Amino acid sequence: MKDSIENLRAVLARQRDACLASPYPELRQRRRALKEVREALSRYQDRLAAAMSDDFGRRSEFECKMLDVMFPALQIDHALANLRRWMKPQKRHTDWLFLSNSAKVVYQPKGVVGVIAAWNFPVVEAVGPMIMALAAGNRVMIKMSEFSPRSTAVLREMLAELFPEDQVAVFGGGVEVAQAFASLPFDHIVFTGSPAVGKEIMRAASANLTPVTLELGGKSPAIVAPSANIAAAARSIAHGKAFNAGQACVAPDYALVPRERIEAFVAAAVSAFQQMVPNPVDDPEYTCIASDRHAKRVHELLDDARAKGATVTSCGTGNGWRVVPMQIVTNVTPDMRIMQEELFNPILPVVACDSLDEGIRYITARPRPLALYYYGTHANEIKRLERDVHAGGMTVNDWAWHVFQGDLPFGGTGNSGIGSWRGPEGFRALSHGKSVLRMRRWFPIGLFRPPYGTRVQRLISKLFLGHPDPALNIPCSYENECEPHGYDSTVQETSREST
Repeated sequence: MKDSIENLRAVLARQRDACLASPYPELRQRRRALKEVREALSRYQDRLAAAMSDDFGRRSEFECKMLDVMFPALQIDHALANLRRWMKPQKRHTDWLFLSNSAKVVYQPKGVVGVIAAWNFPVVEAVGPMIMALAAGNRVMIKMSEFSPRSTAVLREMLAELFPEDQVAVFGGGVEVAQAFASLPFDHIVFTGSPAVGKEIMRAASANLTPVTLELGGKSPAIVAPSANIAAAARSIAHGKAFNAGQACVAPDYALVPRERIEAFVAAAVSAFQQMVPNPVDDPEYTCIASDRHAKRVHELLDDARAKGATVTSCGTGNGWRVVPMQIVTNVTPDMRIMQEELFNPILPVVACDSLDEGIRYITARPRPLALYYYGTHANEIKRLERDVHAGGMTVNDWAWHVFQGDLPFGGTGNSGIGSWRGPEGFRALSHGKSVLRMRRWFPIGLFRPPYGTRVQRLISKLFLGHPDPALNIPCSYENECEPHGYDSTVQETSREST
């Protein structure tokens, strides 16, 4: 019953009633909620890490705590330090024509926010958006992945200690529950997952005109420039593929490397991985592939690449199934699946790239990635990538650390997502920026009312529009000057009656 579709609707109704009863939680209420989550994350860190490891079969305890527990804790610290400023109405300027009046933007809670979390980092993808939703004064319903049942149980227990269901509620369940969840008339939906599922979420949300924030991933490139330190670049990229066994939306998906340096890069990457993970099979800090379905796809991708002429260099010994060390693939071609699909695993294709111009053409010819990485020392190349290449975010001379900065937005662009739930941009995305114009009683607004054609009105038009071009003063050719061309009065009147 807890994860039934009927209960989803019932909880949403209760949360809506709670929004009506308390439409604008004050600063102290929001701060108290965030502090309670911060303390609970500290208390539950071991149980959350153990649950995530059980869901994966084996997952690094340090990586569980660093990303899924410490990261949201730091996010709370940042929100607490900035919340008063974020909530403060923002003064704006009136247009010159309305001088002496006052204008501002008031950031109002949207209402009920639905959060749909991914399986790869189940806690941070649920708690992170929840933190910003609570900071913005909203109520929250969270749908966890069916691949994270133990994480769901522990997170549900933790949040139930802090909040009543009419403020925060956690749901598990399978695909049918997820589809029903996405179809609910939320005031905003935050989804983390693949572009294919993101399209389905957006389609379901559109039926209710629900705005969405989508973090979708994509094939994030790592450019290794000729000026790069090959050993340092290889070590960083290998870490990106070793972290959570590459099962991260911002993991380097493929590397663009100068042709004459590919051999040195591969050797350096193999060495770096083996130093970090000497024995993948028995190392409790090396994460398994999350499920048999995902493991099957990894091996199918490698088989497809080999069959089409690629060379696969394994960086260690796996167990033949869900323990997969980094696999470096060279001699790749565009028809291989590893170059067409987001990998989300420890496979690293290496593509020959002899200049920055060639790299930019390669990246921009493909869907926009969630992250972009550059390894090199040339400031003008960095500036070109900042300016000319679309990506959700960018780190220079390392991978993914821009994601950890509390004051930076994190989100995609194009195929890699819409919007952000982090930082000031996240607060604004989960708030409604209400425009407020306050008119002075003595302001002569009557000058803009009929009858038109007064001397003052003509003067205002001339001042702001200037003189018209007489050559464009063409007489109207419509048969009925009261009805624009193409206007169907019958259809319009029928529409009004139906409304």
